[in-house]
Amino acid sequence: MADTRALYQEVILDHNKKPRNYGVLEDATHKAEGHNPLCGDHLTLTLRLAGENVDGIAFTGESCAICKASASMMTAAVKGQPRVQAETLVNEFREMATGAPDFDKKPHHLGRLTVFAGVRDLPTRVKCAILPWHTLHAALNSVATTSTEAHDDPMHAPMGDA
Repeated sequence: MADTRALYQEVILDHNKKPRNYGVLEDATHKAEGHNPLCGDHLTLTLRLAGENVDGIAFTGESCAICKASASMMTAAVKGQPRVQAETLVNEFREMATGAPDFDKKPHHLGRLTVFAGVRDLPTRVKCAILPWHTLHAALNSVATTSTEAHDDPMHAPMGDA
C-alpha cells in the first residue's frame, strides 16, 4: 500500500512539473473547455482527428496537480488511438476513479493510468482527476463546455459528497 501511494505521488509530481502535451493545438478539429467549480480547475482541450484517429491532442489551463497530471497522462494515452478507444478509456477511467463495483475484477485498458485508482478513496479529489476525461468526452462529441457538477456532468458519474 505504501509503495502504491509513493508511486502515485511520484507520478503526480512528475506530470505536474513536466506535463506532456501542454499547449494549444493550432490546427485542432475539436475543442472543449472543462470546469470543476468545486476547486476551480479549468482546462481547455484541443484535439485533431484524422479520420477516426486522435492524431494530435493538447491541453492548457489552471488546475491542481492531480488534474494536471491526469490531463497529461490522458493526452499521452489517447494520442494516436482510434476515437472509439479514447471513449473506452474515458469510461474505464471514470469507473476506476469513482470506485465502480467490481472494476478491479474486470479487464481494462488503463495500463499506467491505474496509478489514479487510489483517488476513489479521496472523494474531494475524484472530480479533479476526472475533469480532463469529461473534457475529452465533450471534445470528441463536439460539446463546447463541460463541468464536473451533477447537472452538467455528461457522464452522470456519482461523486458522493464531493
